[in-house]
Amino acid sequence: MQLLELIESTLSGLGYELVEFEKAPRGLVRVFIDFPFDPEAEEARSITVEDCEKATHQLLHVFTVENVLYERLEVSSPGLDRPLKKFSDFVRFVDCEAVIKLRVPLPGTSNRKTYEGVLREPEGEELVLEFEANDGSAAVLNFTLADVDKAHLVPQVDFRSRKG
Repeated sequence: MQLLELIESTLSGLGYELVEFEKAPRGLVRVFIDFPFDPEAEEARSITVEDCEKATHQLLHVFTVENVLYERLEVSSPGLDRPLKKFSDFVRFVDCEAVIKLRVPLPGTSNRKTYEGVLREPEGEELVLEFEANDGSAAVLNFTLADVDKAHLVPQVDFRSRKG
């Protein structure tokens, strides 16, 4: 079983979703986890330190049993600037701000590859980003997942007190 499949199946069994993983130099394996998208949930749940600890503990056991070669394992939440990797990520974060970097400029985009705007409801297989054009007018970028080189959410931080 491939390492990616091993990690995904282990996390799935624990109720988590693999957002991203990387094998870094010197045997470091980094795993970013989140809760699967639940459209019925009133509020999105956030990954806690306890979630990372639980996933780390289970992955360490699985790596030992499966003889995975690694030196260190890091398990973390995807962070405020969460990467968008799958089509379902773009659906999950509709109406959120994102930065999209395309592999190559799309026809009619004047060689532009990077856009920042608000994700909108996909139109079939096409993803939609509403952004402000250079002239200040509203514009829409229609693209596919295959067009995307990198994409991530724009961090939204609220420093106001929660006391009311």
